[in-house]
Amino acid sequence: MKTLFAVLGLTLMLNAADGSALFQKCTACHGQKAEKKALGKSEIIAGWKEAKTLDALKGYKAGTRNTKGMGALMKGQVASVSDADMKVLAKYIATLKK
Repeated sequence: MKTLFAVLGLTLMLNAADGSALFQKCTACHGQKAEKKALGKSEIIAGWKEAKTLDALKGYKAGTRNTKGMGALMKGQVASVSDADMKVLAKYIATLKK
């Protein structure tokens, strides 16, 4: 039984890549350290609280968030991002400083 839990835990860790690697997809618009307004429109997301980022990502994925006209673009960006990876991304963005 312990082996099963160890294997499941390892699988989950491998599936949820580290935040820095996941964030690379975001850097073209948000900057290397999330210091830019995406396409000159969005808020700077560096340092956002984990819960705020997670809510935003989930809203974009669900199609219920459209801040500053970025809803459709962001929906496409997060469409294939898993809930586990969203949590990892949110935690990582919270560590970035403005």
